[in-house]
Order: sequence, then C-alpha cells, then structure tokens
Amino acid sequence: MTIALKVKPGSKVDQLFYDAAGSGRERLLNVKIRATAQDGKANVYFIEFLAKQFGIAKSDVTIVSGHTSQHKRVSINISEERFVRFREGLET
Repeated sequence: MTIALKVKPGSKVDQLFYDAAGSGRERLLNVKIRATAQDGKANVYFIEFLAKQFGIAKSDVTIVSGHTSQHKRVSINISEERFVRFREGLET
C-alpha cells in the first residue's frame, strides 16, 4: 500500500496525526520527527518511526518519492484492513 504524508523534521516531539484542515478531500497524514534534515538522517529516523507506529519491520517501509521533500509517498507492507484500523485509532 502506498500512502502520502507530510513530514516535519526537527520537531520537539515525534507525532503522527491527520491535518485537521483537510476538509472535503482525504486528509493528509502528518508526521513530526525529532531528527534533523541533514545527510538523510531524517529519512532514516522517519522510516524507523513509521515502522514502529505500524508495528512492522523497517524493511517493510520504503520511501517511494520525496526523499528531499517534506511531502513523501511511502510504500508500507501492511494489509489495508490493518491500515484502516490504525487510521481509525488516530481519528479518535
């Protein structure tokens, strides 16, 4: 499954949430991470953080596009059913 996210490196906390401003269309999944955007460190940390949130291996998370951008497309090896349950947990 491929998902679109917006990543904000250099944050004070690690956090995964939906953008409240996304009305009328599917809301964008946002990720705040503490790692800074230097020498690919943020991407490595982002993959580790996302894998931990979904309860999957780091090798099951791949950045498809947006390696140097805040807007990323990520392939995650997870069933759609499991992703929907995870997403519902974020929305409550």
